[in-house]
Amino acid sequence: MTDTRIDGFLDGRLRISQPARGYRAGADAVMLAAACPARPGQAVLELGCGAGVASLCLAWRVPDLAITGLERQQTYADLARGNAAANGIALTVLIGDLTDPPRDLRDASFDHVMMNPPYFLGGTAAPDAGRALARREETPLAQWIDAGLRRLRPGGWLTVIQRADRLDGVMDALGARAGAVTILPIAAREGSPAGRVLVAARKGARGPLRLLAPLITHAAPRHDRDAEDLTPLAAQVLRDGAPIAMGIAKAA
Repeated sequence: MTDTRIDGFLDGRLRISQPARGYRAGADAVMLAAACPARPGQAVLELGCGAGVASLCLAWRVPDLAITGLERQQTYADLARGNAAANGIALTVLIGDLTDPPRDLRDASFDHVMMNPPYFLGGTAAPDAGRALARREETPLAQWIDAGLRRLRPGGWLTVIQRADRLDGVMDALGARAGAVTILPIAAREGSPAGRVLVAARKGARGPLRLLAPLITHAAPRHDRDAEDLTPLAAQVLRDGAPIAMGIAKAA
């Protein structure tokens, strides 16, 4: 992968180099970062950090974090390191597979782990290998969740964004190892089914599950023209870097 392009995030506050024809992170990565309830001074791990979009959005919003990204594709790890340097943000990027993490990661623990696992179980693979690895599940979702929980300190928070129709897989993988689960459905328009869910769960907790009202991203009732129509809340998150209130900030 040699051709890249510069994408603006948080209304241009971050300038991030991504593949011109491979996988490019977008709104889902920004929302994942917005939902992570990290506080200054804490340690955060992103599994499958790609070009670093979620980690850099989180670092822009919350100062004084120690953020580590794990990425198995060398080209994306190189982009993440370069993007961190270009934006003046400290980010440690490790190369390795979450099922066999490097020693530096196996010996570490974190206050927060966030992840955006591949969404698709099958279908035709994208012609670009990097995009195919990022979008089609090769490592089972349960192993992503397991890897995240293993790296969390007791009481730490796991934050996941995933397709809504795979919520059952997320919940099954959490099992009894994490509780106080909060689920935020994300729907494109009022009255539309949720296409994504944000899930936050606390390692070792036993609190009840909370299902929040959906976050609606677009204000217009239908897509009629190529113009931005974000709801005020979605604009605050995607353009201004505001946090998504998952109702767990005080416990984080």
